[in-house]
Amino acid sequence: MSVEAPVSNSPGLLADYLSSVRPLVSVICISYNHGCFIKAALQSVLEQTYPAIELIVIDNDSKDDTRSVIQEVIDKNPSIQFIANADNVGLCRAFNQGLKQAKGKYVIDLSADDLLHPNRVETQVKTFERLPCDYAVVFGNAAFIDETDNVTGYHFPVNQQKNTTVKVPSGWVFKEILSSYFVCTPTMMMRKDVLDSLGGYDESLAYEDFDFWVRSSRDYRYQYIDSVLTSKRVLQKSLSTQFSRPKNRLLQSTLAVCYKAFDQCRTADEYKALVARLRWCIRQCFYAQHFELAFQFKALLEFIEEPDWQTKLFLQFCRLRIPVNKLYQPYLQWRISREKRPVFQ
Repeated sequence: MSVEAPVSNSPGLLADYLSSVRPLVSVICISYNHGCFIKAALQSVLEQTYPAIELIVIDNDSKDDTRSVIQEVIDKNPSIQFIANADNVGLCRAFNQGLKQAKGKYVIDLSADDLLHPNRVETQVKTFERLPCDYAVVFGNAAFIDETDNVTGYHFPVNQQKNTTVKVPSGWVFKEILSSYFVCTPTMMMRKDVLDSLGGYDESLAYEDFDFWVRSSRDYRYQYIDSVLTSKRVLQKSLSTQFSRPKNRLLQSTLAVCYKAFDQCRTADEYKALVARLRWCIRQCFYAQHFELAFQFKALLEFIEEPDWQTKLFLQFCRLRIPVNKLYQPYLQWRISREKRPVFQ
């Protein structure tokens, strides 16, 4: 069982006043062994140009000095709310703990190793306030940084003015959500009432973003802001590498979300987009030596269409249980080091 420490001090009178004249934004920061990075992450929230922010920090029983670093920041900023879990309850449940405390109109899910640029919240709130109420998410571009804060690339390619050089989906994006990874998760600002209507993150899953996108984009629109407002830290333990690790829980969670998506598809193009996702997942099952799971993805795929010859080939590799992961891992690390960004194949 998780035990929550008492919340630090509630937001002060100034924060209450500011939230009465402009929308309050709740930043929920979840940490686990982020001692090297969390101070900078929290400072990036405290240094925002937008004043009406509440900061909620949840630590998932870190084993390093994360909690002492958090406490140092709280000592200077007592309005920060802090939940200290007695064990690691997982990302989705930890976020929901923060969501229950949050009073903001809008919510940001901040990883403890990422950074908000100073005008991030102000820019996104201004955009949200001009949009109709059927918009659930605004998101932007992100700079990728390494362990020492050096910029190694961007989520979307940019020109000299830092504007993207590719077309980014906006509006009704359900089909695009199924077919490709285009929303950079840490750049999102979400409407809290939408999160509440969905029951927060699905705590049965190992990760949150794909499920949230599927459940929200069916009935709500997304808006892209063509600005670099976030720095996302790319490390060797990043999500893109975890998908390829043997017997990882991410692929099982993806299967559950794909079934949710199947139930929500309405058009031939949407089913086609889901097919592309299922083919990708079968390949990942092979690389991760999650051989049995590949055939569960196949079962869902066959509700839509017969697997193509390439997918059948990967399924045959899975039947043969070819131990490919020791070869695939170095290849994946080489690709990440070459491209200086997460790799989703």
